[in-house]
Amino acid sequence: MEYSLKIRKKEGRDEVFDHIRRKWLVLTPEERVRQQLILYLLNVKQVPLTHISVERAITVNGLTRRYDLVVYGLDMKPQMVVECKAPEVKITQEVVEQAGRYNKTLHAPVLGVTNGKEHFFFSIDFETEQITRLEF
Repeated sequence: MEYSLKIRKKEGRDEVFDHIRRKWLVLTPEERVRQQLILYLLNVKQVPLTHISVERAITVNGLTRRYDLVVYGLDMKPQMVVECKAPEVKITQEVVEQAGRYNKTLHAPVLGVTNGKEHFFFSIDFETEQITRLEF
């Protein structure tokens, strides 16, 4: 998944425009992955802009944490939680568990992790506690 990001140079560094937050951000490797995923959701999956939330604070086990990306359904309940990592960060069980901890608060039926090269998405049935890997 590779989409054309809106990038500019400012004060010697690259910045990328975030369509969700409507502002320019420093273009780190992780931010590139996050912005590529946002463009995929907007352009391919046709998720409305207003149904995507990026880097918001939530309380997890009494601690304040920031999730990377949440997609909301028409009922505005979380439908998908995604943890984004830089391409050089390997997707490990620890990364999946990090996203899972965020989802204990959000209760989205889909959980995902990506580093832009590897993508792992899972369907979660909270009643049966069944987890199924999804194709991305």
